Amino acid sequence: MKKLKIIGGRPLFGEIDISGSKNAALPIIASSILSSGNLILSNVPKLHDVSTMIKLLKTMGASFIDHGDHCLKIEAHSLNNYIASYDLVKTMRASILVLGPLLAKYGEARVSLPGGCAIGARPVNLHINGLRKMGAEINIKEGYIDAKANRLRGATISLETITVTGTANLMMAATLAKGKTLLKNVAIEPEIINLGECLQSMGANIEGLGTRIISIEGVDSLRGHSHEIIPDRIEAATYLIGACVTKGSLKLNKLRIDHLDSVIDLLKKAGAQISFQKNQIDVSLNGDIQPINFSTNPYPGVPTDVQAQFMVLNALADGDSEIKETIFENRLMHVLELQRMGADINLDKNTAYIKGVRKLNAAPVMATDLRASAALVLAGLTAKGETIIDRIYHIDRGYEEIDRKLSQLGAQVLRLDS
Repeated sequence: MKKLKIIGGRPLFGEIDISGSKNAALPIIASSILSSGNLILSNVPKLHDVSTMIKLLKTMGASFIDHGDHCLKIEAHSLNNYIASYDLVKTMRASILVLGPLLAKYGEARVSLPGGCAIGARPVNLHINGLRKMGAEINIKEGYIDAKANRLRGATISLETITVTGTANLMMAATLAKGKTLLKNVAIEPEIINLGECLQSMGANIEGLGTRIISIEGVDSLRGHSHEIIPDRIEAATYLIGACVTKGSLKLNKLRIDHLDSVIDLLKKAGAQISFQKNQIDVSLNGDIQPINFSTNPYPGVPTDVQAQFMVLNALADGDSEIKETIFENRLMHVLELQRMGADINLDKNTAYIKGVRKLNAAPVMATDLRASAALVLAGLTAKGETIIDRIYHIDRGYEEIDRKLSQLGAQVLRLDS
């Protein structure tokens, strides 16, 4: 198993390009199942999760042509296998996103219950209940979701809680359903809008993107098209925070500033100097870091995916702060590892109480999930000495060539084999 070795204590300086969004690419790749033609995608990130989704569709009969420069052609219009096996699904929760498209186009699907990061309960019941309302017959047995439907039909579905993958799955399923589907209390994350725009370009009749109610009038078929994956707002946020915790100065290119409003607001409160123009942000922080209090919330609130990185910022702040995690009940496991590095953090259920310290100490640590691993990298960059981060397969799921990008910015980062 590979590890990262970080020699910390150096500020980050320079500029990098932000990669395509993992959380947009995965459902959009899954949406190729719906098409009767070829789907050509640009700005596709080279990530382990993307590779897993590609492998999954290949087992179903899809083919992929890599055109280089992060451009991918997908031929998934005539699949011959409708099973998503446990061996692939266990490593990536987003594999559940093939359920809706398979059921809508082929009338059947057998999908293993998903795995992924152990950050808390993320039940698939919202996906299943919605598909049942659309006429699907679904049984769960031996760890698999078995689903059948002659043809899905439109329905009004009110989601009990806001779910990104649930919204994506039901939206894709509804595009080929007979009649009108009304989805209420849906996610409005940029990744959902990017998926919806891709489906529209394929001929789907979707209204209400970016609002909590989406209306979809089913069509008989979808065509192939070309589509660009949006930049990864979580990767961008991680590097923005990295510049601040190391007291450096960065220019980030190829991003969407409008997707980062909540992150930019928090960084300004922490004392960061931020300027931007179209698709580009300059960030630096001089002097003491100011503590910031916040709760995670669905978009447009502070993303749960940046909570761990902001905790590193607060751990080094001049004062006390509170962070409340409201999305996942088990997404504070990185606290124990940060404590090993000298952070003064106390937990009470889903709230972290942080007393800022002057510096963190290098130490061997272990990543518990994707965003926790990013936080440990940021902590390692600030700590003088050698930090070894184990189980970095997590970080390769969501950050494209993070060691190369950080080295480009002056950090000392090296991959090690166990």
